[in-house]
Amino acid sequence: MSLKKSHKSYPQAFKDEAVLMVLEQGYSAADAAKSLGVGTSLLYTWKEKYESKQQGLTLEESERDELKRLRKENKELRMEKEILKKASAFFAKEMK
Repeated sequence: MSLKKSHKSYPQAFKDEAVLMVLEQGYSAADAAKSLGVGTSLLYTWKEKYESKQQGLTLEESERDELKRLRKENKELRMEKEILKKASAFFAKEMK
């Protein structure tokens, strides 16, 4: 019988504060991780995400949702355009 290891989730504010300990307060990643009770690799992951977010390289949840909605709308508009193009060709042929 194997026990499944559950992953603990941390609030975003906790992650941000942990990263700021390293970036602004001068703690090493290992010291900050040890004092917070998290793994060093996990803190490095949070740090990378934080930095890419600060540089504007990652999308917020609302931006992701909007992008998804716009892609769907774009697909529908392209299909409608093709239908209209075929319909106009059909009617142009009928007029002759």
